[in-house]
Amino acid sequence: MAHHHAIKSGYSQLADRLNRFPQGAPPSESLFKILCMLFSEKEAQLVSLLPIKPFTAEVASKAWKMDMNHTKNMLDALSSKAILVDVDRNGESVYTLPPPMAGFFEFSMMRLRTDVNQKVLGELFYQYLNVEEDFIKALFTQGETQLGRTFVNESALSEENALHVLDYERASEVMKTASHRGVGLCYCRHKMEHLGKNCNAPMDICMTFNDSAESLTKNGYARSIDVSEGLELLQKAYENNLVQFGENVRQKVNFICNCCGCCCEAMIASRKYAILNPVHTTNFLPAINENTCTGCGKCAEVCPVEAMTMVSANDSQKPKKKKARLNEDICLGCAVCVRVCTPKSISLLSREKRVITPLNGAHKAVIMAIERGKLQNLIFDNQVLWSHRALAALFGVILKLPPVKQVMASTQIKSRYLETLTQIKNY
Repeated sequence: MAHHHAIKSGYSQLADRLNRFPQGAPPSESLFKILCMLFSEKEAQLVSLLPIKPFTAEVASKAWKMDMNHTKNMLDALSSKAILVDVDRNGESVYTLPPPMAGFFEFSMMRLRTDVNQKVLGELFYQYLNVEEDFIKALFTQGETQLGRTFVNESALSEENALHVLDYERASEVMKTASHRGVGLCYCRHKMEHLGKNCNAPMDICMTFNDSAESLTKNGYARSIDVSEGLELLQKAYENNLVQFGENVRQKVNFICNCCGCCCEAMIASRKYAILNPVHTTNFLPAINENTCTGCGKCAEVCPVEAMTMVSANDSQKPKKKKARLNEDICLGCAVCVRVCTPKSISLLSREKRVITPLNGAHKAVIMAIERGKLQNLIFDNQVLWSHRALAALFGVILKLPPVKQVMASTQIKSRYLETLTQIKNY
């Protein structure tokens, strides 16, 4: 009995550590079972001591009170299981513990493996993410700033539209400018396959970039690809009417998923919690030309979030005739509907208000933490002795935020220093 309690306590510590991330991971029996499959008891306890920000082996060695040789071996073992992301920085390994989503949950299903029972793991993920709602609600519905954003289907862009698409809004540009590119199995469809619920969309099409791709390709969880193969895969995604859902940053995007409406957690959440906009939209909305719409229904069939529906055309000559209608409030602006419209009755118009995308991962993490009441976790992360430079960078992000977010930040950390800074800036 005592042994069971010790195990539980190791995993409890890890669950608490994961819940300190801006997006959180609410503890539940399913989460503990997932962690038991992915981590040994010792690994769980050690990982619970790691900082939120990237760290070196030296930092881990101090946190773990372990010599450097053992520390490096443990860090490399965790990286080889895709629990840590390890990248080379000027000849030194720098490690990051990714959040569960998008992070080590997905990585665990991005290749076929025999060291864990992926059928059982897939069933547990389904339970935790699709049946229990605490995690998905915490991930997708708290705060305005979300984990991911929609990329526009580039094959549907007109010349006029193309003028209004910024480079960071193009999946092709992410592909061309990334330092590393990898492709692996789609976590969502792989998980659903083990439950007999998957669709027939391509499976080997989950894209990672930059640091994530560097680590995952090195450790065999993704296959390294060049730009031309990457662009071919994007084209394949367009042809299968998949939606690009990627990291909500402008610089160094780490992932782009090619999502179907039936298996993908982001799309399912978008339908379930539509009113809360759990996925950031593109800067476009489809416009329907009712005079040429034939009511074929193709647009409604491919819409991943059911924003496009068919209603009566109110044609007295043809009482059964239908026409397409858009619910703008839940539309992602992905433009999959534009691509499939045979009579070309759907075109893209720019939204009145541009969607704001955080600059990079640090910017996104700070804003998400402020909105979710977790900023103190980033600042007072008990595993990190913050340097003046790190604090200056964090406060630099906060000072660029709108005054209302600064007040939220100041309230959460009750810092006189931050209060004075924000007052000086807004004076």
